[in-house]
Amino acid sequence: MRTGNEPSTARSPLRMRLWLSLWGTLWAALGLAAFTAVGRAGWAAACGVLLLIALTDLCIVVRHLRQGPHYQPGRDVPPYEADRSGRTRPRDTPYER
Repeated sequence: MRTGNEPSTARSPLRMRLWLSLWGTLWAALGLAAFTAVGRAGWAAACGVLLLIALTDLCIVVRHLRQGPHYQPGRDVPPYEADRSGRTRPRDTPYER
């Protein structure tokens, strides 16, 4: 719910996640290749799992970056109004009495 006091300088961490995913992909791929070369199957499997996680995150981040900015209400849009339909909701908990 919009309260009206959101910071005006908030930024998305997608670019940081992009670079961290690329860094993780690079190191996981290098680890996978190195551990496969020396015959360490367990460590190679662990690096393979990390590689899949980093690649999945990379794909999600790229998809979100390509979507572009989404609509965000500006400072001139007031907070949402309360429901004034006249309906009463049932009081289920003793704390609402």
